[in-house]
Formats: sequence, structure tokens, C-alpha cells
Amino acid sequence: MTKKLYILVFALALFSCNQRKEAEANTDLTYFDIKGYFGKEISRMQQLNPDVDKTVSINGTSENKKSKINDWTKELAIFVNADINKTSWKGSFKTVKQNGINVYTSDSKKIPIKKISVTEKNQQVEKVEIIIDNKNILYQSQDTLTYYPDSLYAIKKQQKIRFLNEKKYSIIGKLK
Repeated sequence: MTKKLYILVFALALFSCNQRKEAEANTDLTYFDIKGYFGKEISRMQQLNPDVDKTVSINGTSENKKSKINDWTKELAIFVNADINKTSWKGSFKTVKQNGINVYTSDSKKIPIKKISVTEKNQQVEKVEIIIDNKNILYQSQDTLTYYPDSLYAIKKQQKIRFLNEKKYSIIGKLK
């Protein structure tokens, strides 16, 4: 299982290398501030230091472990990296707001983040869901990221590398 965990970490590192670095200046935010929201959540989680019941699954083989997370910045980095307020992406997302749910979608091939859905109640975020789709000649992946404050976070990834079998990964952390 350790070998599979290394493969998962490598795959996530490969994914993060695939992201383009855009201008970091987010002075006027057009869309929901993912980066700012998860920055606050990381600080909050560092202070709360909750127990986490974490399940890692690779192609259906699961391993469960209860632990404390030492570095919430690393743990939630994939959520922070889903920031859609990059200067070059301004105007690339359609925004629909209905019944406390804000949905941001893009069909641009140059933007890997395809959808962000933020559910709010009484001006508090109840759920964030992010869909990321990366495709190139050799590599194809789809990630579904889900975050419920004070409850659960989930990272589900389907990955297909040319000439290799498809792999499915998931990380589910239940906060105690």
C-alpha cells in the first residue's frame, strides 16, 4: 500500500506541475475567492487541529487511518490551486446564482477548472465543489474536489496516461 501511496503523491505532484502559473495580482476579484477562502480555512484548521479519519483509495483498494494533519497547507493545496480569479481568465467563466448556490463554469480548453459550485446559507459557505479537467496528447485527468467546512473534504481523481491503464484515486477526510 505504501508503494501505491507514493504513486498517488507522484500523480498529484504531476498534476500540480501541469497547472499554469498566471499573474498572482487578484486585486479586484471577479468570482468567488477560492484562494482567500481556503487560506482562511487552512489557518482555522491549524488552530482547531481536529482529528481526521482519512481514507485513501487507489483503484478500489482502500486504506483508512485516523490522525492529526500537521500541514493543512499541503492537505488543502489542490483546493487553493483552483483559484479562478487569474487576470488572464477574467470573463472566461459564466456565473449563475440561484437559491444560495453560486456556479462558475468555463468551457475554455485553455482553462483546466471547468466548474466551481459554492453553496451558501446565511452568508456562510456550506459546500464547495470543484471540477478540474486536464487533457493533452499523453495525459487526461478529471478531478472532483468537495469541501464541507467542519465536516469532510474529498479529492477524487480519474487519470489516464497514454499506453497505461486508467487509475482512480480518492482521498476522503472526515473531520472529528
